[in-house]
Order: sequence, then structure tokens, then C-alpha cells
Amino acid sequence: MDMNPPVNGQKTSIVVVTLDSGEVYIISSLFSRPDTQVIYIDPTTGFLRHSGKPGLDSFKSEREAVDYITNGSRGVSRSTVYGRAILGYAVLGSFGMLLVATKLNPSVPELPGGGCVYTVVESQWVKVPLHNPQAQGKGEVKNVQELTELDIDGKHYFCDTRDITRPFPSRMPVGSPDEEFVWNRWLSLPFKNIGLAEHCVILLQGFAEKRPFGSSGQREGIVALMARRSRLHPGTRYLARGINSCSGTGNEVECEQLVWTPKKHGQSIAFSSYIWRRGTIPIWWGAELKMTAAEAEIYVAAKDPYKGSTEYYQRLSKRYDTRNLDAPVGENQKKKAFVPIVCINLLRSGEGKSESILVQHFEESMNFIKSGGKLPYTRVHLINYDWHASVKLKGEQQTIEGLWMYLKSPTMAIGISEGDYLPSRQRLKDCRGEVICIDEVEGAFCLRSHQNGVIRFNCADSLDRTNAASFFGGLQVFVEQCRRLGISLDTDIGYGYNSGSSHGGYNAPLPPGWEKRADAVTGKSYYIDHNTKTTTWSHPCPDKPWKRLDMRFDEFKRSTILSPVSELADLFLQQGDIHATLYTGSKAMHSQVLNIFSEESGAFKQFSAAQKNMKITLQRRYKNAMVDSSRQKQLEMFLGMRLFKHLPSIPVQPLHALSRPGGFFLKPVPSMSESSNDGSSLLSVMRKDITWLCPQDADAVELFIYLSEPCHVCQLLLTISHGADDLTCPSTVDVKTGRHIEDLKLVVEGASIPRCANGTNILIPLPGPSSSEDMAITGAGARLHEKDTSSLSLLYDFEELEGQLDFLTRVVSVTFYPAGSLKIPMTLGQIEVLGISLPWKGMFTSERTGGRLAEIAGKTKEDEVPFSSCSDSNPFAAKSLQTETASTPVQQNDPFPSNLLDLLTGEVSASDPLSQPAVECVTSGGSDMLDFLDQAVVQYSGAGTVPNMSSSQDKSPRESGSHLYLNCLKSVIGPNMGRKLEFLEAMKLEIERLRLNISAAERDRALLSIGIDPATINPNSLHDELYIGRLCRIANALAVLGQASLEDKIIASIGLEKVENNVVDFWNINGIDEGCNGGMCQVRAEVKKTSVASSTVFLCLQCRKKACKSCCAGRGAILLSKSYSRDNANGGGSLADVSATSIGSDQYMCKNCCNTIVLEALIVDYVRVLVSLRRSSRVDDACREALNEVFGSNITNHLALRGQPSPNTEDFNFLRQILGQEESLAEFPYASFLHKVETGTDSAPFLSLLTPLNLASSNSYWKAPPSSSSVEAVIILNTISDVNSVILLVSPCGYSDSDAPTVQIWASNDINKEARTLMGKWDVQSFVRSSPELYGPEKSGRAPRHIKFAFKNPIRCRIIWVTLRLPRLGSSSVSLDRNVNLLSLDENPFAPPIPRRASFGATIESEPCLHAKRILVAGNSRRDKALASLQSVDSMSVRNWLDRPPRLNRFLIPLEAERPMSNDLVLELYLQPGSPLASGFRLDAFNVIKPRVTHSPSSDVVDIWDPTSIIMEDRHVSPAVLYIQVSVLQDQYKMVTIAEYRLPEARVGTQMYFDFPKQVQARRVSFKLLGDVAAFVDDPAETDDLTGRASPFAAGLSLANRIKLYYYADPYEVGKWASLSAV
Repeated sequence: MDMNPPVNGQKTSIVVVTLDSGEVYIISSLFSRPDTQVIYIDPTTGFLRHSGKPGLDSFKSEREAVDYITNGSRGVSRSTVYGRAILGYAVLGSFGMLLVATKLNPSVPELPGGGCVYTVVESQWVKVPLHNPQAQGKGEVKNVQELTELDIDGKHYFCDTRDITRPFPSRMPVGSPDEEFVWNRWLSLPFKNIGLAEHCVILLQGFAEKRPFGSSGQREGIVALMARRSRLHPGTRYLARGINSCSGTGNEVECEQLVWTPKKHGQSIAFSSYIWRRGTIPIWWGAELKMTAAEAEIYVAAKDPYKGSTEYYQRLSKRYDTRNLDAPVGENQKKKAFVPIVCINLLRSGEGKSESILVQHFEESMNFIKSGGKLPYTRVHLINYDWHASVKLKGEQQTIEGLWMYLKSPTMAIGISEGDYLPSRQRLKDCRGEVICIDEVEGAFCLRSHQNGVIRFNCADSLDRTNAASFFGGLQVFVEQCRRLGISLDTDIGYGYNSGSSHGGYNAPLPPGWEKRADAVTGKSYYIDHNTKTTTWSHPCPDKPWKRLDMRFDEFKRSTILSPVSELADLFLQQGDIHATLYTGSKAMHSQVLNIFSEESGAFKQFSAAQKNMKITLQRRYKNAMVDSSRQKQLEMFLGMRLFKHLPSIPVQPLHALSRPGGFFLKPVPSMSESSNDGSSLLSVMRKDITWLCPQDADAVELFIYLSEPCHVCQLLLTISHGADDLTCPSTVDVKTGRHIEDLKLVVEGASIPRCANGTNILIPLPGPSSSEDMAITGAGARLHEKDTSSLSLLYDFEELEGQLDFLTRVVSVTFYPAGSLKIPMTLGQIEVLGISLPWKGMFTSERTGGRLAEIAGKTKEDEVPFSSCSDSNPFAAKSLQTETASTPVQQNDPFPSNLLDLLTGEVSASDPLSQPAVECVTSGGSDMLDFLDQAVVQYSGAGTVPNMSSSQDKSPRESGSHLYLNCLKSVIGPNMGRKLEFLEAMKLEIERLRLNISAAERDRALLSIGIDPATINPNSLHDELYIGRLCRIANALAVLGQASLEDKIIASIGLEKVENNVVDFWNINGIDEGCNGGMCQVRAEVKKTSVASSTVFLCLQCRKKACKSCCAGRGAILLSKSYSRDNANGGGSLADVSATSIGSDQYMCKNCCNTIVLEALIVDYVRVLVSLRRSSRVDDACREALNEVFGSNITNHLALRGQPSPNTEDFNFLRQILGQEESLAEFPYASFLHKVETGTDSAPFLSLLTPLNLASSNSYWKAPPSSSSVEAVIILNTISDVNSVILLVSPCGYSDSDAPTVQIWASNDINKEARTLMGKWDVQSFVRSSPELYGPEKSGRAPRHIKFAFKNPIRCRIIWVTLRLPRLGSSSVSLDRNVNLLSLDENPFAPPIPRRASFGATIESEPCLHAKRILVAGNSRRDKALASLQSVDSMSVRNWLDRPPRLNRFLIPLEAERPMSNDLVLELYLQPGSPLASGFRLDAFNVIKPRVTHSPSSDVVDIWDPTSIIMEDRHVSPAVLYIQVSVLQDQYKMVTIAEYRLPEARVGTQMYFDFPKQVQARRVSFKLLGDVAAFVDDPAETDDLTGRASPFAAGLSLANRIKLYYYADPYEVGKWASLSAV
């Protein structure tokens, strides 16, 4: 395979087409692939869609793909963007953002072995407006706009065929890069999730360029400089200095200098590579910019300034350790003993210099690293070289000489990498060294030597001095690289020879009688000694290596050909400008020294450089002070970091629009026009302006939508559409969902549909169906109509009503109701159903998503461990440090090992712990402040997962539920239960409830059974509202900081091993009746009856007392204490602004020294974590149930495990044999059954009849109960298709005379039986007897035995009805005396020995039953994109209805006063005397968001950047819903509720009109906001103006000035002046 970039042939082409309908398609044609892929961007949610089906989104050419999308007419496209590469994609609120490189520069066009490095010259963000009306704050919108302004052009590069994130040549394929240098990993995930990872390139930030060098017009060699910027500490100059919590340093760059000799095609290519690093000093330090001072004030962290420095050098050592790679060449060669890392520090070290403090700490950090003993095979050496002082004292030339003197020893010791690219792998036998073979390269690489270790340059900013010093260091290496490649840069030798035939030797004058020749086959140089008539591959007089390191500057300049030096200097100049611009916003300074070898470097040049430096200094100062924060934000968003801060409402991944493209109406939509179609245009996105006119007399319109895939339905998206009068819009809507049409369950009843402007999108959140018993016990629904509503759940949802989760939902019923008694036809707009589908494709094709669900499926409920009792063995119990260290690590391949992680403490608990002697261990440090992320604090499953299971093993499952919960309650408040709970007691009781895995409804039912009102133990009401508000803000800050720490921990793990765990976790919450046992503990903060024996104590950082684990506050307490104190000092600032990097302390705090509100915030956050884990457990249970319904109980035999091929892969070929050129039209998940069918015992699920053939387990098949003599299967096809036949697979189950069914097949396009068409009736018994190939034993190597029911003529349909009937007893075709096996299992190669049915043999031992293996529907799907005809509006009646002006208009009712109350959640409006009857109110959509992060992370094993790791977000498991309650003052001075409205979601500021059930005459109208008000927050970017706000609720929920009353009146009767008050 030729990896060279095509010159005149095919190139990678990207075309982004936007149609007039607003649909956007990405057409991607990679030069490495012969086909073209089409990726569809869903216009509602932004989800990328690609199925890989030929003719649908996979085409032979780009032209064919464009013609398919545009229907052959280019005029239907609104815009077209042509690009050369896809750089990334993300859904950011209301927009899908696609980044495309529109112009590339092949900066390194021909790497040795092939491959081209492209620099992005021009790029473009393609903004795709989305229909989804997700609430988005102004700050989020601004941040999205700032992201598009990130400077990408000229500063990023990629190679689409080779891995260039590692030193050349990489041993890894292009799809496995080093994450440290991949800048678009987050933006590339959407393409990875659809199986097209290679279509989004791997983007690096930095510089890549090459230069040929030579003399006399002859090119002798090529030098390439590639500088890759690390993303471990991204940021700008004054915001990213020193080391961070990821153990990365600011402005860290890995530079690679690659030199090779160009050769003809087919010849070996010799190359040489050299690596060095540059970055800021790896300690905790920073600089504060002061506009009045000439220099920034440098400071070093007072505590732990060297934390993370060891990990930084560990990462370098691991990357550059090549001690074991060099193959022995000679007997005297010694193995390298260690990895040298040499730091060249160029800072000012003179007394009084601001940088001297850094020099001092840099030296101390070396001692700290050496004393740690964590780098046994690494030698870190520091060389201080004050560059500026040397230049000032000695001048530039002597400064360069001094640098060479210091670099001589480390450079020679570290060495360079040398090797050859061999175009043919057949010549590998000649290789003496490491052999590297990768799939992307046709030949192989032979590395003769490796660079071991690295030299690192730094100044304060890793900019100007660093670039100059690295150039002069790299120059010496460059000359040596050329010498070893046979390219001499000596002026006395010149370029008087042809080096094209040299191969790895040295070039020097030959002695008399010697001759140099080239091998005709290999091109390798050899030498002939005519004196002795011998030959040798080695040069007889090799030149002295590294000879220029001993030269003075003038000698170097005089003896070296300077044109290659100038080429190299030009590369360094460009590189310096790129990295200076990325870090400071301006070009590099003091760059004139790089031209010191040039003849033009005179006095005038120096004066011009000084002027330029002054200009750059002023430019930097301005940008650093004014623009750095914005640029920092851009970088973080581009990397997907801190999104919870910059884009807090952005979901992990968008929902799927499942009502299209394969969705359709099971029944035609009723219409006023007889010429209308079935209403399919209501589900199409091609016409958002459609208005469907329903019949005039309809009291309700019910629509049955069949979804394109099974899913859990989350949202209903409606487009408001009406004519001139908006009263034609529906008033309310009911929604039902279910797997089949006969088992629909109500999920939403009476959801309000406001009157809005035409084309407005409103979103109705849909919870899962809840049982009526639970709704009567708990939740807002049980109290919504009562006056005294329960306390608002500010801390967490105490009354969460858990709806059923079902990932196999296929039918959605939507019923619209008109407003009041108006007898006018309703108008409908577009309807979309949004939900979450399981990654079925990943499960079927062994992708990572399939592996995730396979792990869930393997964890059955029988395997799970029930929760333990709070009184017997409590998971809060602390273990000794010795016990923890002695525990065996958890096996990853065992979902339930003997060593489980403690649910509440995060500790490892062994079932048989080793006994250890009690030894006092006073600990004052750990590994990290948030080491709870290291120990996967909570592992939660449906039935609970805790380690201490000895006490619950012998208890019934119900005993570990409500009964044990009541026991815990009695242990807290006593057997009489007369004492009121305190806040902490109520919270710990809730922890026990969640550990016992009982729902809020089960809890309330248990409490009511003993006469206790659940509201009395609600923690949300056990503090005053102001305190609860403060506590909630601190807990929210903890959630943000915990998420930031998880991000940093994941990034810090790049290139490093996992850090060790800590004994004290993040929360460290003591359980009920737990506490300190005294002993060595001096704090004794919580002394309880029962205690945990522990010999480990910790030293409090404040009081310096010894504290046991029970008396230690969680490790998050230190973070919160700092934040809380800062919050008080600032008068109530935003805690979320505290950076997560401020928590890098290895210290502990006792509970006595910790503020009470901080301790309570920790427990609040912990309860939120447990609530979230219970939701995740419910999601896992729903996934497991869905898998069982598709694959049966033995799921692991069906699913493709991660990294393993699917079973029965040969069945792909069998499917081709069966279908021929036709398609399989009825494959799950796109096809399914409309009705439920009864299934017998020990049978495969009914849905397994439609699963892909490659998942067919050889020993499973579906069978009906013996009592069923007939079965009707109604199959919904993938899409409307031309069906030719139905195929019944019967291997291995077979048929006998008694159970061979008769088959009857119909076809239709809706569920009306009268409209279906009979396609035929077949008797299987006679069918088989007439086909000898179907009779007797099966033969190996052939497709599974099947029966094909062919139609006389193809029929276009969407629904296939298949009826199977058993033959009746007494039928002439059935002989009970001799039952013949028609389709024998004997000698069946597809079936190993399995329990056979009685009907397989010659006699019947049991009742016959209907059974089958698979049902295939063969034909061809319709792939035309023509939109179904819209409703005819040509008729006079329809047009008149839509154009008819409204008879009444809305007018504003003037108010006497309005009074907001209860934190602005209640608004009272006072009307003037004589005001008209109020008909309704206008509400402007709230300016709030629903944050994604609401608690600290529960585990560090989940990659937060991988959407597939989270199947369903909490926001969709339990959606937040708001209600408006309207009350009026009656004559008896009593407020009476007249209406309640379930509010939809809409874009901020959308004007929504709600009519009252009847007109209201009152002096006072009250509006009250109810529901999940605590789930909404203000945009963090807009909270700066709200720091003094005392309300615990979002300011954007305020009803003040948001509601207007109106009345209806005839504008002609009221008068034209009254129209000015229209509302």
C-alpha cells in the first residue's frame, strides 16, 4: 500500500451540503478508501447518523452521493462547503458545530516510508441550527461563539496515514495516538461512536515543516522540524505556568528534528531523529501581572510546591526509555543503565532578579525528587545557565560556546535515533536492530540505535530564550545527523559527491588505493581496498563524531557550510513564532540571535530587532491583561474541558430523533381534506412549516407513531403551526408509550400546549410510566392540588417518583385536545419523538458499545449482592490501613470479585481479610486531595452491591428492604419513635434507605404503615430556608470542583500508571451508631456506641492532633473549607469560581476543625451521589431487561464481547446465499413486531426471530406454548419496501408431520386488517415433501435449512402479517402411527447436541407446538428521498380555514399592582376595579438552564469524554418539570385554585399564551410556580450580578414582570386605540 499523498490522483474530499429544508449532510471521501460515506446531521438534536448501508449512506463516488442527497438537482441545496479534512464535531446547545479544514498545506509531504503531514491553513466552523428548543443561557451562547473564534489556522497539523504523536517512526497505528498530543479527541468522539473514527483526523497543535538542503542545485538531504504541544496543561501565559494537577507544565512542547536522504522509489531510506522538550519549570508557581510594574510578580506555592513534579519526570522517563530496544552490535557495547533527563535552565539567577526564586526552588525540587525514590532508573540532572547574564557579560557568541560546553556530555550520552526504511519486508533479515512493522506502511523500519533520555530546555515562559538555546543545541545535533547520513557540512569537503547512494556510513577523504561504490541491488555503500583486494561496508577513516561541540563559534562558522544552517534557523524562527503566538498572542522576541550565522546580522539589524522586541512586549502586555481569560476558555472548550463551567447545560450526547426517518403513523391522520395523504409529512423534517388541518367536529385527535428504533422515550417535540388564528392549536396533549400497541401506558396527561407564534418549537419532557399506587403515596403528583404543598426539594429530590424505564418502546400514542368548547378544526405541526436507543449496532459488531452492554448483561440479579443491614455490618465502617494494603486487587474480568469496593467509604473489603499486627501509623500525607476518584467510591447495582454480606446472606430479600429501613429508623429515634430527627440523622437515614435499595414510594409506604408522616423526616425542611440555600450553594460548588478534579485525574493518567488509593475517601461519612473508639485518637468528634477498631491515625493540618478515620473529615472538606472561607471573605462570592488546582495538598482535617456547614455539604453531596447511582442502577436494569427480551437469558452467548468477534460470523455468507441480491427487510432493531405474542417455557424470546442471522445461537429457537394452535406475527419492516418473499429458517429445530404449520401471509401499510392484501397460503408439510433438498439430514457448508414463501408479484408495503397454524388432529396430512421427521436435526452441522423436541424423532413424546428459528423478509427497500405529498391546501375549504382572520384579539388588562413573594416564585396581580374578564395569561419562557453536573463524581473508572460510557443521563431518568398554579380571590376572601398548567420547555423569552378554563372576574389573581424548581439554575456566566441575592432559587425563575393578563375582544368593537394594548 502506497502511503504517499496522491499528487494527481484522488484526494480526501469533504463536502458539507445544506439543503433548503435545513438538513445537513457530510459527504466524506477518503483517498485511502474507494467508497464515499454520507453522514447525516439530525436537524433536531444534532446527532450524527450513519448506518453503512450501500445506496443509503455508502456510495461508490462523491458524485453519486451528492446526486442521491439532492435528488439529482443541485438547486435544492442552500449552501455547500468544500473541505479537505474533518477536524471535529460537537453539539453545543442550539447548534451543531462542525469544524472542517478547507485549505491544507502539505508541510511535510514525504515522510520516510510514506505519509504526508498537513498543516491546516484555513478552516471553517459550519454552524447547524437545531430545532431542539433547549434552554441555553446568554453566557453559553457567548461561549459557543468564542469557541468559533479560536485561532486554528497555521497552528495545527495532522497526518491521516501515520501516527505522528510519538517519535518517528511510531510503533503504533494511526488510530492509537498518544493522548497527550491529541487536541481534538473530544471533538472526534461523535465520529468514533458511529464507526467512522478514521473520517476525523487526529489533530496536533504546534508546528511541522520541512526544508531540503544542499549545494550546487543538488538536494542532498531533507530536515523536518515537528513540534507537538502537550495538552496536559493548556492555556495562556499568565494562566498556565508551572505544573498543574495533571502533572503537566505550561507551554510544554516536544520537538523532533528528523533528517533523511531522499532516494528513488524502491531504495532504502536512511534517517535520523532527535527529540528534545521545552516547557516552563515543573513546580507549582505563577506570576501576577500588574499593569503598573515593568515585570510580573513571580510567586511559588507555599504548600507542596513540588507536588506532581515526580510524576512529570516519570512520564518523561517512560516515554524516552529505550534501554531495552537497542540490539547488541558489538561485543564491547554495554547496556544503558539509566534514563538521563537533563534540564537546561536559562533563568536569571543573579541576586535581586525576580526569576532567582524559581532557580532556587528548581534546585530544591531536584533534591525532593531524588529523595522520593520513585525514579530508580532515571537520572534527572539540572544545569543552570543564565542566558541573559551571559549575553550581557560575554556577548552572544561566547554565550553560544558556553551552551555547547554544557550540552556536550548530555547530548552525546543521550544520543540520537538512527535507522533505515526498507521498502520490502523481505530484506528484514539484514536488519541489525529493532524492526518496526505497521499496517499503514508497506515496508518496515530498521532502527540501529535509539535515543535514550531527553534534554529539556526552559526559561520563565518557555519562549524566546528557550527557542534560541534549543536551536543552538539542535544545530550541533543536525550537523552530526548529516555526518552519520553521509552528508558532510564541512567546507573543505563540500558537496562534491553524490550521497544518494550512501547508506548510513561516514563521508571523509579515502586513503590512497581505496574506492567507494554502491551495491546495485540495495543501493548501500561499500568500500574497496585495492591494496589488499578486500571490501568492507565501513568507512576506513571515519570522521570524528560530535567534533563541532569542541569548536569555538568562529571555528564552527568558518568550517561549516551555512546554507543548511540557514534553512534550519528558518524552521526554528517559524516554530518560535507559532508557539509564542499560542502562548502569549504575539510573535517571539529576541529571535535575531538565530540569524547570527547570517552575513546580514549587523548593527542596523540589531537596532531593528530592538524596536521589534519593544513592540512585541507592549503587544504581549495588552493581550495578557485583556484577552488571556477568553483565550483560556477557548482552549478548554476545544479540548472538552470544564464544559460544566463554560457550557453547563450541554448533554454528554444528544438524544435520538426516533420518529424518523423510519417512523410512521400506524393509522392515517384524520384530515379535513379528502385528498390528503396519511399524514406522514407531520413526521418529516423537510417541511417545518406544514399545517395539518384536522376535522372540525373532532373532540380529540389520537395519533399512533411507530418509532424507527426501540428506545426509551424522553421528550415530545411539537412545532406550533396554525393559520391566521392561533386558537386552532390544541390546548392539551396526552402521551402514552409501550412496546406494542395493546400495552400502551400513560406517561403524561393534560400537558399544556400554549398559544405561540407560528413555527415555535416546544418541548414536553416525558417521564417513564408510574404506578398509580406510587403516585398516591409520594411525589408532587400526590400533593399538587393541595394547599399545603410539601417542602421544595432544594438539597435533593426527597419525593422522587420513579417511572418505568423501557428501552424497547416502539409505539407512542399522542392525543391532542382542542381548547374548551370551541368547535373549530385543530391545526397540527411537526411532531418528533426524542429518546435514547441502546447501541444495538455496537453489540452486533463487537464494538466498544457492545462490550459495555455485554458487561451489564452478564451481571444478572442473581449475581448481585444484597445490601447489608445498618445494624449488623455497616459499610461505613473504616478498615485499617494494613487490611487495605493486604487486600487482593479487584479482577477486572470478574464483575463480582471477592474484594468489592465499599459503597460508602470506597475501601477494599476482602471476604477473608488477612490479620495484621496492630502498628501505629501516624499519617500526615496522602496522594491527592480528591483521591476518592482513585478508589471508585461507589459501585451500585439494582439489588445493591456492598462488600459486607455475611449478615445478609441468610436474610430474605424483603428483609433487606423496608423492614430493615424501619429498624434503622427505630435505632435512631428509639422504639417509641417520638423524637424529632435532626438534619444529619435524617440524611444518614436516607443514606441507609438508598443503600437498602428502596424507592421513595416504598419508604413512604413503610412509614405510613407505622403512622409516621414522611414529611417529618424530610431533610429539606429540617433547616430554615436561608441556611438550606447556603448549604445548597456549597454542595453545588463541591460538585463542580469534584468534576474538575476527575477531569484532571483522567488527564494526569496519560502516560502514567494509576496512583495508589487513600484510606480516607472524599466524603468519609460515618454511619448510624458509628464513631470514634478512642484509643490513639485525640479528637473524638463522634463518639458512638459501636466503633471501628483502627490503628491508623492522621494528623490534622490545623489543630495538629491525631485523628482516627471516623473523626477525620472527608478529603473534600479541606477544599470546601478553603472555598467557604474565601466565600465569606468576599461577602458571598461564587464558590464555583474556585479552581480545582487549589486542592493539591496531602493533608487531613479533623471534624472539630471543620465548619459545620462544610460537613453537611459533604453529606448532601454524598446523598446526591447515591441518588444518581440508584438511577444508573435502574438504567442498567432496564438495559438488562431489554437484552433479555431480545437475546434470552443466556445473553453472553449471543452478544459480541469487547475485542472478540461475534459468534457465527460465517452466517454473513449464509445470509447472502439465502437472499441473493435482495435485502433483509425485517432485522431488529429497525424492524419489530406490532403485537405481543405468547411464548412457551424454555424458549428463545419472540424478538429473536428478527435478530441478525450472525447472532443465531445454534441451540436456541422460539416456540409457542403447546396450547396455542395458531400465532399471528405482525412484522413492521425497516422501511417501506418492495417485498418479494418471506423466508422461514428452521435449523436446528426442524419440523415433523404433527407440527409442520400452515403459513398465511398478508401485506399492508397500516394496521387496519380490512386494508391488507392476502399474498398466499402454504402448507409446510406438502411444501417440504415436494422439495427433496429440504428432507433428511443437513449438509455442512451450506446455508441453514429454510423455506421460502415467494410472492407471485412484489408488493410495496410496510407491514407483513404472518399467521402460523398447527395442523388439526385427524387431518389427512398427519399420521400418528408413523411420525416422519421432515427437517431432521441428525447430522446437522449447525447444531451441537441439545435437548431435542419430541417431534424430532419418529414418535411424539409431547404435544406439538409452533416454533421457528428466524423470519426473514426479502425484497428491496425504497431509497427515494421524495417527500410524501403534503396535505392539499388547494381546496377552498382548507384555504379558507387557514386564512380566516381571528374574530377576537387579545388585549392587555391593566394592573393596579403586582407583588412577588416567596423568592419570586409566587406572583400576585391586583386588578383595577371594572377590569374586563380575564381570559388567560402570557408567560415569557424562563431564562434558566438544567445543569448536567449536580454532584461529585461517584467513580474514576468512567471516561467522562466518552459518551458511550453513560447510557442515560440523570436529567432524562427523572426529568424536571415545572407547573404554574393559578388561584383567584373569591368573595369570601378565600383563594381558590382555578387551573394548573404543566409547562413545556421553550427558547428563552418565548411568549406563551395560556387560556383559563373559563373567564375570571376577580380583583386578585395569584400565580405560583411549582414542580422541580430546584433542578434549574442560572447561567454561571450571568451569576456575577447575583452574588448578593439571598434566594436559594434561580433568579431566572422569578415571576416578577413575567406574567401578563389578557382578555379577548373584537378589535372593531373596542376601537383602534385599544389595539395598542395588545398583549
